[in-house]
Amino acid sequence: MNKMGKLYIGTNTKMYMNISQTTDFLTKLHGLTLDISRKNMELFVIPSYTALNSARKSVPKESISLGAQNMCWEDRGQFTGEISPLMLKEIGVQIVQIGHSERRLIFKETDVEENKKVLCALRHNFTPLLCIGETIEQKEKGISDEILKIQIKMGLDKVTPEQAKNIWIAYEPVWAIGVDGIPASKEYANEKHKVIKDTLIELFGETLGRNIPVLYGGSVNNQNAADLIQMPYIDGLFIGRSAWDADNFNIIIRNVLPTFLKKLKLN
Repeated sequence: MNKMGKLYIGTNTKMYMNISQTTDFLTKLHGLTLDISRKNMELFVIPSYTALNSARKSVPKESISLGAQNMCWEDRGQFTGEISPLMLKEIGVQIVQIGHSERRLIFKETDVEENKKVLCALRHNFTPLLCIGETIEQKEKGISDEILKIQIKMGLDKVTPEQAKNIWIAYEPVWAIGVDGIPASKEYANEKHKVIKDTLIELFGETLGRNIPVLYGGSVNNQNAADLIQMPYIDGLFIGRSAWDADNFNIIIRNVLPTFLKKLKLN
């Protein structure tokens, strides 16, 4: 686990909330979690592009970090329909989600493209949240570990140790995401997080590799969140629809945080 003593917990609203729904959600979440010290928690939300500007104005960045769901690897140019890092910087975005399984599978993004986006995000001082995960077919063929290693090594190619200090990783097994997702067991998730940590250590050395936050995402809910976060190699949670109601997200946070802080004391 990372030694920074901070729980990383957030959500990606995908293509669900409009502007007013997003700002209402953020304002309520900010109010509900105001008493929780951010020294122990990094709370983040990744809304749709159209809601980002209003979202940033609705809550202080010290309370809730905001991310973009995707980003072009070029600053400007003939890329119709893409969003430039300069546009995101203008809004005040702090995080860029890269390589979500829906981007990889539906929009056919490759590890090479994800790497270009990671390097671009780092160049502009964003925190890249690189999403990785195996499909059910890859899991059944017993090649999950190899897939994760490839996605990390390709996605973080040419990243320097200094830059790596700003990277987050989200492990999201493709078969665990979405309406029909099957949550990974805490043991399976922890085992894959260890593979990821070991790969990061191979790339960046023991201290730095160990401290890159690795979050679990994939059908996280009220029932399994605390069990997942108590596992030694899981640094945070990247939650889907269970976090889209501010009251419920607040409940999950308050269930998870004491478990996380207890784990810190034991390590």
